Amino acid sequence: MAQESVARHSISIRKACYCFLISETCYRYQPKQASENDEIAQWLIQLTTRHSDWGFGLCFDYLRNVQGFTWNHKRVYRIYKELELNLRIRPKRRLNRNKPEPLKEPLRPNQVWSIDFMHDQLADGRSYRLLNVIDDYRREGLVIEPGFSLPSLRVIRVMEQLLEWRDQPSIIRCDNGPEFISHEFTNWAKRKGIRIEYIQPGNPQQNAYIERHNRTVRYSWVSKHLFESLEEVQEYATEWLWFYNHERPHKANNGRPPLMAA
Repeated sequence: MAQESVARHSISIRKACYCFLISETCYRYQPKQASENDEIAQWLIQLTTRHSDWGFGLCFDYLRNVQGFTWNHKRVYRIYKELELNLRIRPKRRLNRNKPEPLKEPLRPNQVWSIDFMHDQLADGRSYRLLNVIDDYRREGLVIEPGFSLPSLRVIRVMEQLLEWRDQPSIIRCDNGPEFISHEFTNWAKRKGIRIEYIQPGNPQQNAYIERHNRTVRYSWVSKHLFESLEEVQEYATEWLWFYNHERPHKANNGRPPLMAA
């Protein structure tokens, strides 16, 4: 009202402030963080548009730990809520289950690797599989191998290629799938001196690290894109795996990507 009085009636700022009982400091105040707030909003819109499965936590960790911004999380969250970017949280069904064996957490890199399969379809309806391998210590993604058929010999070949540039693990954790209980795979692991740790049947939570990784792969790109060929799947998987290891924040690493974690 004071600003409108000065503009319309050509009265002095001092008189307008006196009439409306405000200080001249309040009248002349200009917000200093408006431009930064616009920048925060642009970053949040860009991140949530590009990664629709990201909530506030991943967005803030990316801005803080990858981009290096020092914005306070309360300020970023206020803008996040004003933009109505909140993800809808689906309520969980609570089931009574027998308590499984506790998940063993590794203490160093290359102590435990986890491997598992995923399934999806190409644009022409053909089904394909993804073989995922991670290092449990920092949840680092090691391999995403697509194929129409991934028998035990193919799994062994992928693992041999991986060991050409990576130190050998002490343990490989997996489920009881036919590819992993085959004589070829178990004999290969025995020759290498690697112990295979099978989870209990019907307890995928004992392989929680790779199961959580599979969910990230599913919601980050597999369910978002319809690929024409395995070559397209392999190309996208390679690019995404680099992004996952170098830029995508991970809560298990205190909000840092796997290869940036201490």
